[in-house]
Amino acid sequence: MKLYIDGDAFPNLLKPIVLRAIERLKIETLVVANKKINIGKSSHIEYIIVEQGADVADMKIVELVEEGDLVITADIPLADHIITKNAHAIDHRGELYSVDNIKQYLAMRDLMESIRESGEMTGGPKPFGQKDAHAFANQFNAFLSKFFK
Repeated sequence: MKLYIDGDAFPNLLKPIVLRAIERLKIETLVVANKKINIGKSSHIEYIIVEQGADVADMKIVELVEEGDLVITADIPLADHIITKNAHAIDHRGELYSVDNIKQYLAMRDLMESIRESGEMTGGPKPFGQKDAHAFANQFNAFLSKFFK
């Protein structure tokens, strides 16, 4: 299993959590973004910088990911592509996307986008905080415990 990190908008609070797991379990990791992102120094991390543009990093991850890999992303359409490839996706707040819930998340995302496009102010997501980092760490560690025996 490889770990892919969608580096665009990756929260700083998650970097030490992910780096510790990468080092402890020696997880081959690829960080994909359209600018330089630093998770930390590790011989297990490869940084891939793609061209600027909407969804370029996402499409690179979709191209590279294989069945059973894990992707950390807050991008729901990307998570949908990952799930379709029989890989796993977890978001920054600890939600593990699956075939059972990804279409529901996509529908809600599309609904909110439609509401925003109609001129309605929706306020967006709440700021990312320590509670979110804790929820991510719990889900991430549970996932790794299941797949790294």
